[in-house]
Amino acid sequence: MREIVLSNGVKMPANGFGVYQISKEDCKESVLKALKVGYRSIDTAQAYFNEEEVGEAILESGIDRKEIFLTTKVWIDNYGEGKTYDSVIESMKKLKTDYLDLILLHQPIKDYFSAYRDLEKLYKEGKVKAIGVSNFYPDRLLDLCFSVDIKPMVNQIEVNPFNQNIDAYNWANKYGVVVEAWAPFGEGRNGIFTNPVLKEIACNHHKSVAQVILRWLYQRGIVSLAKSVREERMQENFDIYSFELTDEEMHKIMSLDSNKSLFFDHRDPNMIEWFEQLVSQRRNK
Repeated sequence: MREIVLSNGVKMPANGFGVYQISKEDCKESVLKALKVGYRSIDTAQAYFNEEEVGEAILESGIDRKEIFLTTKVWIDNYGEGKTYDSVIESMKKLKTDYLDLILLHQPIKDYFSAYRDLEKLYKEGKVKAIGVSNFYPDRLLDLCFSVDIKPMVNQIEVNPFNQNIDAYNWANKYGVVVEAWAPFGEGRNGIFTNPVLKEIACNHHKSVAQVILRWLYQRGIVSLAKSVREERMQENFDIYSFELTDEEMHKIMSLDSNKSLFFDHRDPNMIEWFEQLVSQRRNK
């Protein structure tokens, strides 16, 4: 597996397996399949409610923990100095590990400055190997970079052919922050798997559209996260190093950009209101 080097020298696999929207019932088996296929980067989050299952799968796989790059994310209800620290320790217990390879703040709202200071503390104590953020827009990423001791090493954001987040990508690169793509397939929205441009390129290489998208991300230096519960699909998504896209093909894919999220915009007050309602609902359960 190819790797991308973070600003602190930590090596991160270029393609990972995400467990978002995989149920607790299916998560353990899915992670075991992914590890069997060859994935060595597993991404979960407190908000996915499957950290325990991920930890069980890693333990049961028999693979040396040092060979696995494990990421989780702090949910906004756990933001706050001291509170974030404790929540990460709890996540580590659920994941059955004494360290994390990467810890991210999940959303750019609430008191993320206090939360990030806790990540810095965890990093300095050696409990986490790398720290970063998720869904941070360029202005918020730079504001954080200029206000902390340790700059984020990763920003996990939506990147797919229809929303390439080029501005966020360029600003992250300028400050040495590696971009990691969630929803690289846009969850199948806007007919991404039947798009004529992507299908033509896939046909040229005798590959799937999914493989073309993951290869396009890799050639841009973007870490990708792919999800599936089917082992054959996992194998397909993992095989992105046996071909290379031409400059012309890369430009064709770039031309598909609409510069608009397929999911949500944190600058929309309705979205912030929705997050607050979600936090309240979870707190009351």
